Amino acid sequence: MPLKLNKRTAVLTGTVSVEEAGDLAEWFRNTPAADLNLRDCSHLHTAALQAMLAARPRISQNPVDDFLLSWVMPLLTDIT
Repeated sequence: MPLKLNKRTAVLTGTVSVEEAGDLAEWFRNTPAADLNLRDCSHLHTAALQAMLAARPRISQNPVDDFLLSWVMPLLTDIT
């Protein structure tokens, strides 16, 4: 299962597809001050990325995946 939604932290693992994006967006709406663990995530559908960009959660664990670390993390951590 690529998406584990805990009380305060969402843990994304492996490939997060469009099917999980709606659940993730809903969880962000209902979880103020959410944390996001991307350590074991290897692929994000753009819908999931859009949910993250809208919610701007705190990243508790950076992804190990080089592409996500190099290209996606700057988008999620840029506060300008």
